[in-house]
Amino acid sequence: MGLSVAELAVESLIANGIEALYCLPGVQNDPFFNTLYDRSDALKPIQARHEQGAAYMALGAALATGKPQAFCLVPGPGFLNGCAALCTAQALNAPLFALIGQIPSRAIGKGFGLLHEISGQRDIMAHLTKSATSVMQGSDAPAAFANAWTTMLSGCPGPVGVEVPADVWGEDSGVSSVSASTGVAAPAISADDIDAAAALIKAAQRPLIVVGSGAQEHSDAVRALAEQTGAGVMAFRTGHGVVDSGAPEFVSMPQGHRLWPECDLVIGLGTRLTVQKMEWGVDEALKILHIDIDPAVPDRGPKPSLKLTGDLGDALPRISAVMDSAGDDRSASDDRSAGDDRSAWRARIADVKHQVSTEIAQKLAPQLDWLAAIRSALPADGLFVDELTQIGYVSRFTFPVSGPRQFLSTGYQGTLGWGVATAIGAAHARPDVPVVSISGDGGAMFAIAELATAAHHKIPVTIIVMNDNAFGNVRGIQRDNFDGRFIASDLTSPDFVALAQACGVSAVRVDSPDELQAALSKAVAHNGPNLIEVPVGDFPSPWEYIRMPKQRGTA
Repeated sequence: MGLSVAELAVESLIANGIEALYCLPGVQNDPFFNTLYDRSDALKPIQARHEQGAAYMALGAALATGKPQAFCLVPGPGFLNGCAALCTAQALNAPLFALIGQIPSRAIGKGFGLLHEISGQRDIMAHLTKSATSVMQGSDAPAAFANAWTTMLSGCPGPVGVEVPADVWGEDSGVSSVSASTGVAAPAISADDIDAAAALIKAAQRPLIVVGSGAQEHSDAVRALAEQTGAGVMAFRTGHGVVDSGAPEFVSMPQGHRLWPECDLVIGLGTRLTVQKMEWGVDEALKILHIDIDPAVPDRGPKPSLKLTGDLGDALPRISAVMDSAGDDRSASDDRSAGDDRSAWRARIADVKHQVSTEIAQKLAPQLDWLAAIRSALPADGLFVDELTQIGYVSRFTFPVSGPRQFLSTGYQGTLGWGVATAIGAAHARPDVPVVSISGDGGAMFAIAELATAAHHKIPVTIIVMNDNAFGNVRGIQRDNFDGRFIASDLTSPDFVALAQACGVSAVRVDSPDELQAALSKAVAHNGPNLIEVPVGDFPSPWEYIRMPKQRGTA
């Protein structure tokens, strides 16, 4: 007898470094959880109060650590409740393993109306993951789990899913042990392409680097390239922390937009470059060097001047080495030498940064005051989880971040309501650093029940709820763009302090940035969950700094 499918599933998770399983048990997965009981010393279940909460917690843990994490849900409505987190993981290239139950194998696709039955569950999962596999009999399980892990660990990270019917958990898998999986190595970048990239950079006078989530593990190499080239380094959401936002080379999105017409080379590193290429516009005077592990990414939208497919950990040091060895081959007598031009460009970057920062400080002072209070109280190594709220939007281009994986965002999915549960997962995975999330009262209510989960598991997270009794962003747009014709945007929100305390969470209400700073300083020192409610009114619109118009060429 070999391992049962349930035993293989548990051992596969453990072998691949999973220590916590964010979950919500249910009847189709009972045999799996019965098996997990005997291995819960190595794989601890973290039971949530809602399926979306379990999936978001796993996502938060993956984003905070950069390592694979897993969640387990029942099929049908349970699986569908987790899909918002799954599509967000896909957008963020997060390594997430979804272990999903299924109705009995003989009934799949028959339409009998069994408990939790939906049509095409695996097909739905396939659209939201790098791979989705069904284990229809015990002998399928070894390959299904091994291939899922290999897929996750190869190339661009992303979620994967395996579904197991209720009657298959107990079947013999045919194997007696499970080993850790490894990914397929990224394709090697040719020396010719490295030379071409170095030449393109050396020829530029006004380069900008744009970083996304794919650059999070390559901070040192990105900083070295920026120092070599005099380039500014731009980040929006998922690229924050690759370069310290206090560094002279760091450029926020509004600052980068102001510089965009002058830039002659953009270097995309682990980013889709969608905003720059599709919204800000390109023209023949702008060269594009795009490096990504996914060969399809650089070809979306306007084509790059040069694309390199491979790992940034391979590409960037080799490009820097070529540039170091070659030096600058322009004539020393040339008054427009690259060194002089790049010094002037760095000075221009500093000037634009000052101009734009001064402008934003005047226009968005209310949001900046609250964010300054949070930054002052949150230690430098703390994690900040943004949300689809007025403070969250402004944080994306004003909140200082000093290191990788310290700013967690939904990326292009804009998943309202993710913040509370995602922050809980991040704090569970990183108990060594403070984790703070910012939500509006609208978004906070999506997963507010997970406060009870944080209390149950004693997870040291701090949730800040900015309460304006409205979907504030929607209301602001109706105010500014639709003559104040407010519709479906007002809310009646609870007393969040009383609600949190009822869940066993330490909670206070504050009325000013100074009070928030003091309360947050106390909260991050508390070994348990906290909530801080902040009653607020209308904020000035930040949208002119988020959806910025075309600057050059054809969008």
